[in-house]
Amino acid sequence: NIYGLKALGAEVGLCGPTTFMPLEAEQWGTKIFHNLDEAIEWADVLNVLRIQLERQKKVLFPTNREYHALFGVTRARLERAGKDITILHPGPINRGVEIESELADSEFSLILNQVTNGVAVRMAVLYLLSGGAAIETEEEGSRR
Repeated sequence: NIYGLKALGAEVGLCGPTTFMPLEAEQWGTKIFHNLDEAIEWADVLNVLRIQLERQKKVLFPTNREYHALFGVTRARLERAGKDITILHPGPINRGVEIESELADSEFSLILNQVTNGVAVRMAVLYLLSGGAAIETEEEGSRR
């Protein structure tokens, strides 16, 4: 996502615990935040990612409650920032951990659209990669 967004001209920031940050993140030209309120002030769109609880034995991870207190996206945080912001999340959501349940279903959220379109995009990519888009050109008589 970072490479694609940057190729399209977006400024990209990452926010999360230090133990979750890729070591090379700064080399990618991304802005790094360890304070969610600062990230919200900076951003126009939040693309929240799921905490993969099944993998958290490998890194230092606080309790779900602690994580939510420090990095959970909530309506109160958005109100403190005083701005409307679009919220994305590829799903599935750990409601009450990375995002407050009510906010995930709010007017700020495009999560259902993203999930729905994500399936169609994956199908299209798989179709293209499997050669489904190959066509014969008349003048070349070849497939491309």
